[in-house]
Amino acid sequence: MIIDLIITSTDDGFNADVPSINGFDCWSADEDELIQKSLELVSFYLTLSEEQTITVDRVRREGKKTTYKLIFEK
Repeated sequence: MIIDLIITSTDDGFNADVPSINGFDCWSADEDELIQKSLELVSFYLTLSEEQTITVDRVRREGKKTTYKLIFEK
């Protein structure tokens, strides 16, 4: 399964959105920390087991937005 993670740079940090998960919202002052927090939330929302790994692949950066692909087995 592949889903998008969109990170937007703001004046006070970074905000994450996963369009395919309704209501997903996450914030952090550090982009790497935000990616980790987002992976934990995605695992929770999709009820993934702790053994399942999620590969993060940066696809593109446009202005203040960076899009990542989250790749995992469901």
